[in-house]
Amino acid sequence: MSIEQNKAVVRRLVEDLMGGGDVSLVEEIISPDFVEHEELPPGMPSGYEGFGQSITMFHDAFPDAQGTIGEMVAEGDTVAVRWTWSGTHQGEFMGMPATGNSFSIPVIDFLRVKDGKVVEHWGATDMGAMMAQLGLQPPM
Repeated sequence: MSIEQNKAVVRRLVEDLMGGGDVSLVEEIISPDFVEHEELPPGMPSGYEGFGQSITMFHDAFPDAQGTIGEMVAEGDTVAVRWTWSGTHQGEFMGMPATGNSFSIPVIDFLRVKDGKVVEHWGATDMGAMMAQLGLQPPM
């Protein structure tokens, strides 16, 4: 696949899956052999299954979540993306009841794409800032 095709896969992951909540895309975008290098929420299995479960959990809690891409660069089979994740806490999240508060946090991801699917992910998500914005922990 070309670099532009790989970037298109990552765009769908950020905007439609992570942001838009279309969990049916997990099977289409994420490889069954997916390897996650970023820590998932406690109790989530690793790999493909854990990724799908974490997306479902997130969108149950933040049904209006949005992913907005700021910048994307690629080389070979790897795509780096800087984006903003935002949403409103409308359902239970990791055992915490909805606060009605909103969050907007920066995210940086590196994703390896093979045959049109994401096979590997490294990321830096500021979950501390998210929890503070939701009122679930003091500001950092």
